[in-house]
Amino acid sequence: MEQQRNFLITIVLSVVILAGWQYFYMGPKIEAERARVEAQQSTTPAATPGQTGGAQGNLPASSSETAVAPGSTEVPGATQQTREQAVSTAGRVPIDTPSLAGSINLTGARLDDLRLKNYRVSVDKSSPAVELLNPASLEKGWFAELGFVGGSDVGKLPNGTTQWQLAEGETLTVNQPITLRYTNDAGLTFERRIAVDENYMFTVADTIRNETGRSVALQPYGRTTRFNKPQGTSVYVLHEGLIGVTGEDGLMEVDYDDLEDDGNLTPGRSSDGWLGITDKYWAVALIPETNDGSFQPRYAYFSNGRPSYQADYLSDAVAVPAGGETTVTNRVFAGAKVSQQIDGYEEEYEIRQFDLLIDWGWFYFITRPMFWLIDSLFKLFGNFGLAILGATVVVKLIFFPLANMSYASMARMKKLQPKMLEIREKHKDDKMKQQQATMELYKTEKVNPAAGCLPMLVQIPVFFALYKVLYVTIEMRHAPFFGWIQDLSAPDPTSLFNLFGLLPYEVPTFLLIGIWPLIMGVTMFLQMQMNPAPPDPTQAMIFKWMPIVFTFMMAGFPAGLVIYWAWNNTLSILQQGAIMKRQGVKIELWDNLKGLFTRKKSENPAE
Repeated sequence: MEQQRNFLITIVLSVVILAGWQYFYMGPKIEAERARVEAQQSTTPAATPGQTGGAQGNLPASSSETAVAPGSTEVPGATQQTREQAVSTAGRVPIDTPSLAGSINLTGARLDDLRLKNYRVSVDKSSPAVELLNPASLEKGWFAELGFVGGSDVGKLPNGTTQWQLAEGETLTVNQPITLRYTNDAGLTFERRIAVDENYMFTVADTIRNETGRSVALQPYGRTTRFNKPQGTSVYVLHEGLIGVTGEDGLMEVDYDDLEDDGNLTPGRSSDGWLGITDKYWAVALIPETNDGSFQPRYAYFSNGRPSYQADYLSDAVAVPAGGETTVTNRVFAGAKVSQQIDGYEEEYEIRQFDLLIDWGWFYFITRPMFWLIDSLFKLFGNFGLAILGATVVVKLIFFPLANMSYASMARMKKLQPKMLEIREKHKDDKMKQQQATMELYKTEKVNPAAGCLPMLVQIPVFFALYKVLYVTIEMRHAPFFGWIQDLSAPDPTSLFNLFGLLPYEVPTFLLIGIWPLIMGVTMFLQMQMNPAPPDPTQAMIFKWMPIVFTFMMAGFPAGLVIYWAWNNTLSILQQGAIMKRQGVKIELWDNLKGLFTRKKSENPAE
């Protein structure tokens, strides 16, 4: 029975390793490419000559009118211009807030020039600010646009080619909205008031004045269009692509590759919700205001000449009476996915499940509380690394009764070792009687042989939740600890194989075994050495190699996760040692360590 128990533990541990390796296999590759990918964000490379603008397609009609989006002529092909040249043209209104810098393009009234002041490309404070939106003429074009569609008798309506005039304001700031004006050839005047808060929410109010002499019906539309997708290796623990919460379908996450294969995806109509395009840390989301009506969401891919990805919506028609006016208000979120701000927008504007713009994953019910705990401790300590250490202590306290029971059961198992050896010797030729006698011993002594697995099983969901928090939350991005750890969301940058930087050469990514992974491996080794070695040589060898395997595997994980694991192991060693001492059980740590160096000599029959 003892051998079966050990074999079961070995299988569980092996499954954990294999699942973890598969689940996080792409993680080290992503982190190794972090510098390259982030460096690409700081500059917009020249595009290939000859690319042509992609047609954005027809927005789905929601009435008997033919609803046609701006055609292919409104998006020029990618050019050789630099970003600075593209945004230096006339006809732009500057944006200057505590969080954002950039400009609004008066051609189409587009948000197509947006930089995030509070986020840098790298941990270097002097590195460029992250560029979120870029003009459509650039290879990395990404913009947000609002407009109207209608019948042919209402004249030319605001779209991506409309030339707006600045009517009020000079620079869009938190305290100073701007007003744009456009009058078409049929007698419709559009006044667009654009406001922005101190973070990342734009409010766009369109007032339509009708001087055509008859009532007209217009359909508001919105779209965010992107002409590239993130470069680098994707990983299925994180969604990057098109996203939205609309209608009865609720959350939809559409990968770029899936959209390329499937073409347009059209969920059911919706009376509330949002949709957009998300990266790991940033996003652009459209929040239509329905006014008791509905809108048709869509996720689309266009490949004619210049590939593009688009999340768009077309709202129900709004009536503008002859000689009267109507105001339509919509919102655009464009910025960093800061959890507290996202939650604030969800509550303030009653945006359904807007918090899902952050990919909390399947362990949402654990990940959100884990993030809340770490974030709360950060506000107390002022350092996310210390917050992780504090969160580990809190988790330990929560599971203290369970761990206590497990370690106590393991301690009682140690006491039974002599009796179990007697049973094994007595029935060495009869495995059935050996198992029966062992089970009877467990029953008599009230010992659960599987209880020792519980602490590790409890750790697994907490481990995944913490990994998710470190990997997807922008709060952890470029968050320093102490010493050489300047980014808890990135792997430990040091390596054993160049003596942690003392030798003047770089080592391959798979050999980046840093200081903290080594500390984690040592603590795991010491924890395992507190128990008697399994009697089976194969199982004993597996347990000896386990810390080494975990050390190599964890080396590519975020440093914050490795620090958590090392600190958790240390607390477990102290807790297990205290319980074993209280139970009057010998701690095998020192004997096992000595045995590593003396066993070969003692087992040699010639000596």
